[in-house]
Amino acid sequence: MKLIIYLLLFIVPVSTFSQNADSIWMKQNYNKIEQYIPMRDGVRLFTSIYIPKDTVEKHPILFTRTPYSCAPYGSNQFRPFWQTFYKEYIKEKYIMVIQDVRGRWMSEGTFMDVRPFNRDKNGSKQIDEASDTYDAIDWMVKNLHGNNGNVGVFGISYPGFYSTMAALSNHPALKAVSPQAPVTDWFAGDDFHHNGAFMMMDAFSFYSSFGRPRPKPTTVAPGRVDFFTKDNYEFYLRNATLSNLTKRYMGDSILFWKDLMNHSNYDSWWQARNVRNFIENIQPATLVVGGLFDAEDCFGAWNTYKAIETKSPSTNNRLVMGPWFHGGWVRSDGSRLGNVQFGSKTSEWYQKNIELPFFNFYLKGKGTAENIAEASIFFTGENQWHQLKQWPPAEVTQKELYLSKDKKLTWEMPAQMATQQRPKDEYTFTEYVSDPSTPVPYTEDVHEERTREYMSDDQRFASRRPDVVTFTSDVLTKDITIAGPVIADLMISTTSTDADFVVKVIDVFPDNFQYSDTDMYIMNGYQMLVRGEVMRGKFRNSLEKPEPFVPKKITGVNFTLPDVAHTFKPGHKIMVQIQSSWFPLVDRNPQKFVDIYHAKEDDFQKASIKVYHNGSMNSKIILPVLNQ
Repeated sequence: MKLIIYLLLFIVPVSTFSQNADSIWMKQNYNKIEQYIPMRDGVRLFTSIYIPKDTVEKHPILFTRTPYSCAPYGSNQFRPFWQTFYKEYIKEKYIMVIQDVRGRWMSEGTFMDVRPFNRDKNGSKQIDEASDTYDAIDWMVKNLHGNNGNVGVFGISYPGFYSTMAALSNHPALKAVSPQAPVTDWFAGDDFHHNGAFMMMDAFSFYSSFGRPRPKPTTVAPGRVDFFTKDNYEFYLRNATLSNLTKRYMGDSILFWKDLMNHSNYDSWWQARNVRNFIENIQPATLVVGGLFDAEDCFGAWNTYKAIETKSPSTNNRLVMGPWFHGGWVRSDGSRLGNVQFGSKTSEWYQKNIELPFFNFYLKGKGTAENIAEASIFFTGENQWHQLKQWPPAEVTQKELYLSKDKKLTWEMPAQMATQQRPKDEYTFTEYVSDPSTPVPYTEDVHEERTREYMSDDQRFASRRPDVVTFTSDVLTKDITIAGPVIADLMISTTSTDADFVVKVIDVFPDNFQYSDTDMYIMNGYQMLVRGEVMRGKFRNSLEKPEPFVPKKITGVNFTLPDVAHTFKPGHKIMVQIQSSWFPLVDRNPQKFVDIYHAKEDDFQKASIKVYHNGSMNSKIILPVLNQ
């Protein structure tokens, strides 16, 4: 998925590009150089460099490192910057540099996924992604004619990870870095795991192509698995287990898939790949960018920013979060996602008011960065940008929203619940049966690829399933704005020894709601997913040390959902849904305490799950409510 998205972002047919008048202008005003840049251990990294012909002034360097190819290859073949927002950097006469990272495409060496940062490098041959960035920058400022000695690094998704690594290089010429939707922690919250639950569809679709070995430099993209059906729900259900996917499609050649299958807990191998462990003493100005509805690296953007704030407090650090899907601030105008509209072209606002001024100021000394707030956050629902002094805002109060026996949500704990102690058999609960043979789909329609729109999709299809329990507030009479992470604090019991818990926070639109008379989708009573997250139950107390449930014992399951910036408007309702499968987005939990990556088909079993809501056993959602 990430590979396809990145290639679509930049690689278009050269014949189409060559007919564009803007491309003619670029070829008249830029030279392209393809250069192998040597690293300290002798490995050479293939680099495409676009240099302005203008010699009147010196120019800054804007650098991206990528595992997704710096194509098109050939000194007379130009990347179509003019078909994206990046045309503004061409107008400003930046030196644009794209590099194939070590071991990918045309670069030499051996590739390693999310190569760990080595803070103890003390030899000329010791490398990591930070040192490769340092060496590349050092070569560029010394060898590229007409550069002004200032370098910026930016990138989206995996290139966002390399941007964070660049910030850790601390080369003196590196003045500004923007990790955008950065890969940050692939076990806790980004692409391939959320709270230890395996994000199967993304991992399989990505590594079945991206993970294929590349024995020597090449310009040819890897092949893809031929699915026997375009119905991804059916494809994964019929393959049944992760072991079957491994045997039938992945084999032994896709090394990182093997790593995924063999590191089932948050062990030292995963911890070495948690970027947050190493974010210290960052010198360049940073601009962390992400999407509120990023299906891949929403966690990474929020938590990279927070880690810098905590571990590198002197860093000039800023955060931007808009109503975007993965990379949507470049690949869309940001005015809508699926059926939900945001009232303005949010991407254009960001590009004009934040990203371009950020790099212009720190790399060219042009304009000012004073107008860029510490946190520029778009609040959906009210559809407005907020310029904040910190994130989460200081004006937030944690408020408990209780689940009740009549499937209601209430801000107040009923008096009898607060004071009366009941025998165990009198605790009230809502019960559902989770059956792995009929898992709850993550979206209503039939799809081949994982959709990006599911992050704001209508949840009415799920409300109608008996294995999804739904709790709804009364109609709101005033704005309720939440700003920050949401906490699910559940009291549950299960007849099994393991279970997943998916919690969804939903905005229920009024029954008479519509955007316009031309809406293609019925928005009356729309149940907009604001935030959903999964917790693999065995990791409820520790991602490192999984624990089985004791069947039928009431047990707490407490976990944090990624941050939210949303206003529930008067006339709307707040809804919470709880379920135990989210398929095929997340792999099926056998509901048995086993190594799920090697589970057998007969390990999967039904479970009866109860969600409790009275006495000391009350389940609740804790919302960060912005005081108004």
